[in-house]
Amino acid sequence: MTRGARVLLLACLALAWLTWGCAAPLADLYPPRPAEAALPVWVVRHAWHTGLVVRSADVAAEAWPAREDFPGAEYLEVGWGDRDFYQAPEGTLWLALKATLWPTASVLHVAAFRGPPERFFVGSDVVAVALSGRGFRRLATFVADAHARDEGGRAVRLGRGKYGASRFYLGRERYVLTTCNVWTARALRAAGLPITPAWALTAGNVMFQVRRAGGAPAGGSP
Repeated sequence: MTRGARVLLLACLALAWLTWGCAAPLADLYPPRPAEAALPVWVVRHAWHTGLVVRSADVAAEAWPAREDFPGAEYLEVGWGDRDFYQAPEGTLWLALKATLWPTASVLHVAAFRGPPERFFVGSDVVAVALSGRGFRRLATFVADAHARDEGGRAVRLGRGKYGASRFYLGRERYVLTTCNVWTARALRAAGLPITPAWALTAGNVMFQVRRAGGAPAGGSP
């Protein structure tokens, strides 16, 4: 293969990677049809990290272990990340490098709360998006599938989370060559949003793509 052919091949592979999760919406999922009741999801930015908030009642009763663990919750926020870095009281450079350079275990962090997301996460950037019922179920399935399960099929609980009523759960996927923000984008892409996960390396890019896809400031109508 000539040098020019190799360069062309690498360029094509790079383009394919960048366009993975094509930015066009999935027409049968998003946006909701005019006569269809929409279900909201909120995207929350915590500095470098993003999370997803849903109404607990919108998730099927046995779909997420958090429905059982937080029966009185009105809302559930879920995020994903490297197990050691996410669970550490304070992240360190070593933990960040290890999470970036080596395949490591992942965790999900779920926080339960009552009251509007923009009030619970006051001071944070919160954007609301309206999903179709089909899209919401796809997102809920994506999150459910992210949980590791024991031999009895039960989610693996790891202990108390970072704030409020919250808990960590062991993740099924390895944390490698990705970020928590890419995971957030993948969940939204599963719901049909025109969002490109490969671009969503930062929290800022996630919020930019969500707004471009039709997200509205929390407190208004998504």
